Amino acid sequence: MPAIVEAYLVTFGWAIVGSVAMGIGIVIALKLFTLTTRDVDEWALIKQGNIPIAIVLASVIGSLGFVVASAIRP
Repeated sequence: MPAIVEAYLVTFGWAIVGSVAMGIGIVIALKLFTLTTRDVDEWALIKQGNIPIAIVLASVIGSLGFVVASAIRP
């Protein structure tokens, strides 16, 4: 197998691993965030147009992305 094909397969393999890890991580992180803020219904606030809570949730997802990216980097 040529080296370029092997490099592409490794790259796509890590992309799939990263995508799955990010998907599972987002679900877990948002569930934990919701459990830690029991008195606040974040999704209702976002539907009402509350931008600061949307920024907080976006930062939770972004920070998870940094962690997953550094964990799967070969």
